[in-house]
Amino acid sequence: MSEDEVDGVQDSRGGAYPWYALGVLIIAYTFSYLDRQALTLLVGPIRASLDISDTQLSLLHGFAFAIFYTILGLPLGRLVDQRRRTTIIATGVAVWSIMTAFCGLARDFTQMFLARIGVGVGEAALSPGAYSLISDYFSPRTRPIAMSLYLSAIYVGSGLATIIGGTIIAMMPAVTLPMIGYLEPWQGVFIVIGLPGLLVALWILTMREPKRTGKKAGLSPKLSATLAYLAEHRSTYFWLISGYALFTLMWTSAMAWYPTYFMRIFGWTPAEVGTRFGLTIMIAGALGVTFGGYLATVLRDRGASDGNIKVGILAAAIALPAGVISAVLGSPWLGLAAIFVFQFGCAMPFGAAAAALQDISPNQMRGQITAIYLFATNMVGIGLGPTVVALITDRVFHDDLALGQSIMLTVACSGPLAIVFLMMARKPYRQTMAERDFE
Repeated sequence: MSEDEVDGVQDSRGGAYPWYALGVLIIAYTFSYLDRQALTLLVGPIRASLDISDTQLSLLHGFAFAIFYTILGLPLGRLVDQRRRTTIIATGVAVWSIMTAFCGLARDFTQMFLARIGVGVGEAALSPGAYSLISDYFSPRTRPIAMSLYLSAIYVGSGLATIIGGTIIAMMPAVTLPMIGYLEPWQGVFIVIGLPGLLVALWILTMREPKRTGKKAGLSPKLSATLAYLAEHRSTYFWLISGYALFTLMWTSAMAWYPTYFMRIFGWTPAEVGTRFGLTIMIAGALGVTFGGYLATVLRDRGASDGNIKVGILAAAIALPAGVISAVLGSPWLGLAAIFVFQFGCAMPFGAAAAALQDISPNQMRGQITAIYLFATNMVGIGLGPTVVALITDRVFHDDLALGQSIMLTVACSGPLAIVFLMMARKPYRQTMAERDFE
């Protein structure tokens, strides 16, 4: 055993292995978004089958998933700071894959709600562990691009969810299975996309656990120490996390309802939405997040310690106008063009945002701080975003056909606030970067 390997923990920086490990994590995250986003394409058949409203559907998409996804992220983040991260991630992948398949067995709103909670429980283990692993696999300079490549799975997974889901719905008839009974096509979608994730969980168990880097002397991984560190740098973390929480709300509120918008307003079929919208968000998202990571690296090389935040401000400025007009243009093809720009801008900052957190957070508490960040962004973005749009449609306009105006209003209110909060984060962030004394 080498001096860099103790109890299976290795110094894995350098060479090809970090990029291989990153590839495995990207595949896991792609499955994560494939499983969670399939619901957006299935609004029509799920509403008809379970006899539920837009608001109830939004609770399945947002609140049911987000509540345990965010709350369990906190204790899981602490485990990430102390235990073997690959085992934690693999367990989470297995849990959410099984619970996604259970979504396909739901017979009413309550069963579907509980299954969606289970998906959130499993997925809560992934990103705190993945962020921590990537931070130890890659140096601070390459961290933004590595984080961006990892987060590109959001957009690939979202795109694949619509493409695969639409294809399966178009091809799959209703079936009756022994011991299970009658299944509609939308139920088969959840089963088909859920169970393969078990193979990904086994794959992750084979990964090396990298040596932990970036520790701060004298700190413990206890929650009390983490909270004290956050309080010491409260201006930095408050503005940074709040800014990206509002950015996430702007993005997810629209993305959750775009497929329904095209089907409801323009009469597109699920298969048509799957191909057209799926490819749009997949390509735009992958390009945006990669460009954002590259831009953050360039700004860092030029001496901008707050370059990761500058990327977020620029991204919001790009996404905001495109998002406001995307669902009120009156043409599906012009709408898709605006969504391409919106998705590109919304994808840009999140690799840089993840890197920004890792740069100012000691290793002993990266998992916990990442979990707190994800708690805020997902509770606001995923938990509230889809429901805000649905409530405006149901309670303000009282008209399903006003969905485009609801998307517009939500984006127009959340986007400017995200820009203001991120601008407020720049000065304290620079100060925190200058004061850090990590090993």
